[in-house]
Amino acid sequence: MRAAESDWYKRIWSLDIKAQSWVEDTARQVDFICRTLQLKGHERILDLACGFGRHALAFARRGFFVTGVDITPAYVADAAEQAKREGLDARFILSDIRDVTFAGEFDVVLNMADGAIGYLENDAENLRIFDVASRALKPGGRHFMDIMNAGYADTHFPCQLWDAGENGLTLSRFEWDKQSRIMLYGQCDVAYGARLPRVAIEEGNPTRLYGEAEIDAILRARHMEVTDVFADFSGKPASDNEIQMLIASRKGQ
Repeated sequence: MRAAESDWYKRIWSLDIKAQSWVEDTARQVDFICRTLQLKGHERILDLACGFGRHALAFARRGFFVTGVDITPAYVADAAEQAKREGLDARFILSDIRDVTFAGEFDVVLNMADGAIGYLENDAENLRIFDVASRALKPGGRHFMDIMNAGYADTHFPCQLWDAGENGLTLSRFEWDKQSRIMLYGQCDVAYGARLPRVAIEEGNPTRLYGEAEIDAILRARHMEVTDVFADFSGKPASDNEIQMLIASRKGQ
């Protein structure tokens, strides 16, 4: 695959994403986060790169006060309209994550479905997301991220994977540069009942992946400590044989 332009993350998103198979798992993911972080229901939550608000809205329906931030106008407008229709205590802000200036205001910060971690133009810019998360948290606040595991990429990429949901299939293609730690990711979505197209994924979105040890060092440098690491939302232990990595951490007092 050829690499997409470095600003790909600003322009590829649309509300068609609502029909993708992994969206169907949102409620179970929120259940897992509530258990893992031992949330009581009154916490203030900041959802970075919130997309169309699927996690933010799910938390708000449970009584949490939620702020979502995303760079895509259609996502922010859709999430805000949904919150208004349901009378939810949630607000949505159109912004690049790097421009967020919250300081010590939130009990929980989320980066879900990558949460834009690794999407930015270089390592220095990607690290700014961790700065924003740490700064936004109150002392003792919790951070939860759902990212792809660089350890898996080292041993399993390149590869192609199918994911089957209730509405259709997603074919994902992964390529990997071990030196730069950059993954190229492309996908093709096929709705059930549609004629299967000739699949040719020619362009991939460049994403910087991290392993567990690297994330631990990044968080420690920001006065945060990893408390739990999982491979999926059932609580399976993380390993380099698992493509997903969920990391919970706590900010120091």
